[in-house]
Amino acid sequence: MKENKLQNLSDDELIRAIQAGDSSMYFETLYHRYYSRVRDKCYSLIKNGELAEELTEDIFSKVFEKISGFKFKSSFSSWLYSVTYNYCIDYLRQNKKLHYPEWNRSNDIPEIIDESSENIEGINYENLLVILELIHPEEKALLLMKYMEELSMKQIASALRISEDAAKMRLKRARTRVIYLYTEKYLKDE
Repeated sequence: MKENKLQNLSDDELIRAIQAGDSSMYFETLYHRYYSRVRDKCYSLIKNGELAEELTEDIFSKVFEKISGFKFKSSFSSWLYSVTYNYCIDYLRQNKKLHYPEWNRSNDIPEIIDESSENIEGINYENLLVILELIHPEEKALLLMKYMEELSMKQIASALRISEDAAKMRLKRARTRVIYLYTEKYLKDE
């Protein structure tokens, strides 16, 4: 019966209870509420199921340690996404040597992209998924934050630990790269 009551509490109510010192079952409720989303986000960036599970556990440990300092300036889910994103990108940077500025320089795209190509008619979802795997994980995460999670530029900038202007520039570059790669791979011969 008590578990059912906990499920009905909002994230903010659960966090306030945790911050008041009654952490175990309230945090467990948050954990079960968000575990699969965090694991899926980790997998989308890491592409390894076992490692995604491991990173998810690490992320929740980190969240448990830091939740007492949660200030309610954003939703818990946005904050959790930011922690997840940063943890995975830091992992990739350390273990796979994927430093975005260096990667971006060596994977340059043409300066002039036909602006009309931004409105690609009849874009194929499966083909788009292939293209998303060709871009840098930071660009992919940025596009997912903007278009799937529908986060604001301020939230994205915070998650990326960069200015809003830099986030806007990277978003434009990521969109341009996707359009360029999509056009090159699927539309060039049409």
